[in-house]
Amino acid sequence: MATSGVPDINVVALCGSLRKASYHRGLIRSAIQISQESVKGMKIEYVDITPLPFINTDLEVNAPLKNAIDWASRPPNVWAGKRAAIVSTGGNFGGGRGQYHLRQIGVYLDMHFINKPEFFAYAFQPPQKFDGEGNLLDADTKQRLKEVLLSLQAFTLESKSK
Repeated sequence: MATSGVPDINVVALCGSLRKASYHRGLIRSAIQISQESVKGMKIEYVDITPLPFINTDLEVNAPLKNAIDWASRPPNVWAGKRAAIVSTGGNFGGGRGQYHLRQIGVYLDMHFINKPEFFAYAFQPPQKFDGEGNLLDADTKQRLKEVLLSLQAFTLESKSK
């Protein structure tokens, strides 16, 4: 557990969407709030990727997120050995397909993802998930997001103890 106010784990959150009212950014805001309220020993920091200049590469994951991944993978690769979780929202299953592609990229970068629970929030199906500002409203979705955070915390702490 956390000692002297220092979190057991620090989490960096990146949002691939640059839209101000992005639902993905809303998930990050909710994750930060949930971690502060009920996931002790975890500190989440949102890192804004909008100022990064674009690297010209093949773009199979959304461009801003792939760009941030590319910058951070330059020597030294800051992703190597890191534990990670992926969450997404949207319609149909585009976010889910993007998650699977991010996992493939993560393998190359030597990242280690939690396997369960997977998190896909269907933003346009009832009940309403987000307000007009992109803030997560749905209590069940917040609970599922909390489960992801707890899983990431346990996975990270387990790896630290080895």
